[in-house]
Amino acid sequence: MTFLPWNLSLGTRTAAGLIFGQSGGSFWMPPPSATSAIWVDRAFYFILYVSTFFFLLIVTLMTFFVIRYRRREGLGPQRSPHHHLALELTWSGIPLLLVIAMFGLGFAGYIDMRTPPRGAYEIRVSGQKWNWSFQYPNGYVDTNLHVPIDVPVKLTMSSKDVIHSLFIPAFRIKQDLLPDRYTTMWFTATRPGEYDLLCAEYCGTSHSEMLAKVIVHRPGEFEAWLQEAQKRRQNLSPVELGRELYLYAPGGCAVCHSIDGTRKVGPSFKGIYGQIHEFENAPPTLVDDNYIRESILNPSAKIRKGYPDQMTVYKGQLSDEQITALIEYIKTLK
Repeated sequence: MTFLPWNLSLGTRTAAGLIFGQSGGSFWMPPPSATSAIWVDRAFYFILYVSTFFFLLIVTLMTFFVIRYRRREGLGPQRSPHHHLALELTWSGIPLLLVIAMFGLGFAGYIDMRTPPRGAYEIRVSGQKWNWSFQYPNGYVDTNLHVPIDVPVKLTMSSKDVIHSLFIPAFRIKQDLLPDRYTTMWFTATRPGEYDLLCAEYCGTSHSEMLAKVIVHRPGEFEAWLQEAQKRRQNLSPVELGRELYLYAPGGCAVCHSIDGTRKVGPSFKGIYGQIHEFENAPPTLVDDNYIRESILNPSAKIRKGYPDQMTVYKGQLSDEQITALIEYIKTLK
């Protein structure tokens, strides 16, 4: 797999970072780690500096006028002087020009951030209460976003339930994920390392736990990582594959089900195989292979007593091999 370098040089990025105080981050922002951050930081710091300047100017003048023209004995109100056309045009024209400049910076950045370059490396993203999954062109799925450095990456995203919002602060990018449609965004990572990825749209009880990492690989490392990850997944035993699916599959079971007996959104998997459970809408049933399969494909068929009916339907999302692997893993949780 070969990637073409993007046309924004490191020198340009460094110069822009120095001009706007962002080469190493600041009190307001983490260090910029993608080309998209330059546009956001330019607009942010320009507005910040302008606002700070006029705030100080207005407060200073206001304080001066309050003291200089305070009420004094023997002096009453005086007739206001006639308006000054040049002064009025000045204090109207300067803010107008500044607002136009703010709009220009924001609009230029928006157009750039909404127009991915041709040939960008595409990764499919799925959001679901309360986890992320990232699918690569070779079919491999991971719960963290791995990307190569200095390569344009396009994310094609959708939600399986409610509205989510994928936010990467270090890249200054955020985009909503909607049910039954696709949204996109793109970026070019410029610094290797790990970065926080989170949901910025309240999506339910565990919204604050909907976290992931963006891992930016150095040149040549991404391709090796992807091949190794795919190979490792193919060589797993059914129990090992079941554990991987429990932890890392799209909509991973670990979000709602524990394996140590702890009560979460859904019942724990510990020791359930071979037990008889009671249900809100069905007679008591033995937890066997058929029950687990039905619970994955049609969870509303039997709603566990004391738990809400809110599990996602995984029909069409998991293969028979993956369902079997999950069953084998649950059998080991004595």
